[in-house]
Amino acid sequence: MDRPEVTFSLAYVVFALCFVFTPNEFRSAGFTVQNLFSCWLGSEDVGFIQYHVRRTSVTLIVHSTLPLGYYIGMCIAAPENNLAYVHLISDGWRAFFTFSLALQVLSWVLVIYWSRHKWENHPISKNLKAHALPQSGWGVVASSVNTEFRRIDKFATGAPGARVIITDTWIMKVTTYYVHIALQQDTHLTVIESRQHQLSPDSVSPVQILTLRVASINASVKPFDIRLNSTEYAELREKLHAPIRNAANVVIHQTMSDLFLETFKSQVEMNQIYQLTSGQELESCIGCMQVPANIKLLRLCHEEGEGECQQCYCRPMWCLTCMGKWFASRQDQQRPETWLGSRVPCPTCRARFCILDVCIVT
Repeated sequence: MDRPEVTFSLAYVVFALCFVFTPNEFRSAGFTVQNLFSCWLGSEDVGFIQYHVRRTSVTLIVHSTLPLGYYIGMCIAAPENNLAYVHLISDGWRAFFTFSLALQVLSWVLVIYWSRHKWENHPISKNLKAHALPQSGWGVVASSVNTEFRRIDKFATGAPGARVIITDTWIMKVTTYYVHIALQQDTHLTVIESRQHQLSPDSVSPVQILTLRVASINASVKPFDIRLNSTEYAELREKLHAPIRNAANVVIHQTMSDLFLETFKSQVEMNQIYQLTSGQELESCIGCMQVPANIKLLRLCHEEGEGECQQCYCRPMWCLTCMGKWFASRQDQQRPETWLGSRVPCPTCRARFCILDVCIVT
């Protein structure tokens, strides 16, 4: 039989991780710092900066309470350990209790220090001071940010813990404990990384995630990274006034078809290879007329039932890129999750095939 303290410990660790990193299930249930303290935090639309100054402060206090909450929970879950009596507990538990209590006290002291002089000492306020004119304070900059955030034409994307917001003047990244803010006219954006994900929490189709470094010529503003889906890249470019450098020479797939084409090529490269018979020569691809045809359709899958793949007897007439574009063009554009598993007709003879039937010619 499981010991109560072990069961409680496992449950509390899972709860703490979910509360800090907030999966969609917790967010849907309203179990977030923003929802639990919404009355005190106010509205983000009314005062963006003030809202996040309060949000980051209360988040720090609440998260620092988790170790102390674990100790109090263990007092209830395992009363035989006498954890409620500090003078009777072991040195290990006494050290943990001291650490938990000190962490809670330090977080309160830090937030009280931040709140002095109308939150002038808060890290977000200090960041805004770097953009203020000598004769004005951070409040003037905060007012400018608040006004632009209320506009409906802003660019906003990303998860709540790493949200990217771009207005006419500002580039911002909202994180759990901080808000990075940079003036557009002072910044340089560089694509530094691209990652291909076959699965994502929000989509069953592959996604390409781009990482961009935001660096300001203002020495008081530290560089920070923003991440976004490649399909949002065009919208991002429209909102920026400066060009984006591509330091990593990343091929950016700005449409779903571009992204699918990469996945299509990767899958075909894993399929069976078709060997040319002796004396057979490859002609130019009839789709682009730029490269030799290198694709042969062979019925390799053995799915039974309606929609079964058919044998194609055409000679190699298409290149891999053109065949991928043809495959994508025949799909339901509103249901990209079905693309990889669908069947389409051969562009020449109309024999139906799936992605497993596409073979590279050697």
